[in-house]
Amino acid sequence: MIRSELIQKIADDNPHLYQRDVERIVNTIFDEITGAMSSGDRVELRGFGAFSVKKRDARVGRNPRTGETVHVEEKHVPFFKTGKLLRDRLNGKS
Repeated sequence: MIRSELIQKIADDNPHLYQRDVERIVNTIFDEITGAMSSGDRVELRGFGAFSVKKRDARVGRNPRTGETVHVEEKHVPFFKTGKLLRDRLNGKS
């Protein structure tokens, strides 16, 4: 499901809301999650999961095409851990 499909699904399920308002709500939620993560905070949505940022240290990598070693800088990457409710539902336990 992509963002536009999510917006359309929510708008269809809530006919009393205008699609532009639903789009604004969805964009605000994603912006808040992104903003919190970019400032190093953890975002937890109970039953769904938790978004956090993990730090990857600098390392020496290898170019697979040429075989030469390259320096890979330190970086921060997004990480998602599923919540118990979502995990159980995916495994047919709910």
